[in-house]
Formats: sequence, structure tokens, C-alpha cells
Amino acid sequence: MRLFVTGGAGFIGSHFVRQVLQDAYPAYAGAEVTVFDKLTYAGNLANLAEVSDSPRYSFVQGDICDAALLADVLPGHDAVVNFAAESHVDRSIDGGADFVVTNVLGAQTVFEGALRAGVPRVLHVSTDEVYGSIDEGSFVETDRLDPNSPYSAAKAGGDLLARAYAVTHQLDISVTRCTNNYGPYHFPEKVIPLFVTNLLDGTSVPLYGDGLNVRDWLHVDDHCRGIAIVLEKGQPAEYYNIGGGTELTNRELTDRLLAATGRDDSYVDYVADRKGHDRRYSIDGAKTEALGYTPQKDFEQGLAEVVQWYRDHEAWWRPLKERAAL
Repeated sequence: MRLFVTGGAGFIGSHFVRQVLQDAYPAYAGAEVTVFDKLTYAGNLANLAEVSDSPRYSFVQGDICDAALLADVLPGHDAVVNFAAESHVDRSIDGGADFVVTNVLGAQTVFEGALRAGVPRVLHVSTDEVYGSIDEGSFVETDRLDPNSPYSAAKAGGDLLARAYAVTHQLDISVTRCTNNYGPYHFPEKVIPLFVTNLLDGTSVPLYGDGLNVRDWLHVDDHCRGIAIVLEKGQPAEYYNIGGGTELTNRELTDRLLAATGRDDSYVDYVADRKGHDRRYSIDGAKTEALGYTPQKDFEQGLAEVVQWYRDHEAWWRPLKERAAL
């Protein structure tokens, strides 16, 4: 079994790669992994250091929009897992072009490349943000897409292209849509690593609006296990929600991070709300659970472990924050 993992040097992709190479997923025990990553600001080979000596690991630096390079490196693989994406909403608000190029054109280029190379299985990793905001209840996979940011709109475009390739070309491709992830090796522009590292440094954290926007939190380990299950058992042209089961307002999350780092309310700066800020995300994960998935990581334990990881890995995150001026 040979897996081709795009965006495999990023936060979620690198976790998936580490788990595969450590034989965490029985269906992929012994699999070889080719990591394909452009190494943008959020791609980091240090995320793969613990498995980089594995004889089952190889790395190719490249852009998923590069059809010629994909044509050279894709043949011979048994499955593609497409993590590669521009993913930070704030950056998409400042400028959406890169998001459209990577998340729409890049996704299409991967699908086309897999089709032409005869790769028999593809999984495309997406987000619950494609559904937009919901006041009550939870989205199911058949609900309409109603994205509200350039990021989520571009991801929705990639999702629709995945279905189109399945229907038109009979490409065996499934799409997963996850809730907000947290875990180690998370680039410190996202809320949990940004807040944790700021608080560890004794600096304030920027809380948008009234702090009452609600998110469902999913440990990256649970997310990647869900991806492995859908890769193994999912059906073509189908979407699969992967949820965490822990809904918190951003203020509630902030309070937990303050407590975990020994800081008080004086470290919270309420700032102007994000443009088009979705009020609440919530998805129904019953379809994926029917395949055998359930989240296993307790949020309180997982969050404590993540805070401790950032305490112990300052040498990993500090250069990233300094380079990005976060």
C-alpha cells in the first residue's frame, strides 16, 4: 500500500503521516507514505522529524497546482489524501486569491492527476465551515452549502469538484468535513496555539466581538482516525462529517486557557469582530459514526496535554511566531 499525502507537512496532514508510519491504523499497517508539500509558511518538515528516518517515508516538495509534477510522482500510489489547503479565515479576508487558487484549482488538479495516473482511491479533506452558521441543531451532509468567508467558499468549491469527478469520471473519491481541530504542531496563528503561546509569554490574547461565537472542538488524533476510517470504508461522491462533541463559546475556551496557563481576565483584549464571523458551527456525525468512528479524546485532558506540549516545545513555536510576527 502506497499513500500520497498532499499537505503532509502541515498540522493535520503531518499527524496523519506520523500515525500511518507508526501503524496506528490497522487498515494501513506497513503502508508507504509519500508526502507532497509546498512548504508554505504553515508547512514545516520539523513536524515530520520523528518519522523522517522511516524507510517507508519519502518527501516531494511541490505545489498541488503543478499538474506536470503530479503526473510524474502520482503513478504507483494506491490512494491520495488531500490535506493541502490555505486554511486561515483571517488571511482569506485580507486577500482571497491564494485561497481560490489552492483550494479550488489545486484540488481540481489533484483530482485530475489522480484520475490520469490511475490512482484507485482519493480522500479530500474539507471543513464544516462550508455549511455556514447554524443557530440551533446540527448540519447533516445533505444540507445546502452556505459559506460566509472566502476560505470556506473556496473549500466548498473543492468539495463540489470532488463530487463532480466522482459522478463524471467515476473517480472513487470521498470528502470529509471536520470541526475545529486542536493538538500539537498547530501553527500559532490559530486560536488555541496563538492564545496558549501568548499567555505563556505573558502577553494578552485578542478575543473577537462578544466572545460568544460557538465552535465544536476535535482533537487532531480523533480527526485523523476518522479520515483513516473514511478512506477505508467511505463511498464515492459522499460527504462525511467528523465532529468532536465539545461545543464551547470562544469566551469559555479562553477561560480554560487562562486557567491552564495561570493567567486572569486582565490578559483578555476584546477586539473588533471578524468580518462575516459565523456565530455557531455544529455538525451531525452519525454518518461517519456508522462506519465505526467515535471521538475518543476527552477535551479537558486533550487541552491540558496541548498546553503542556507548547510549554515543552518553545523551540518549535517561537521561531514561527517571530517569523510571522504573530
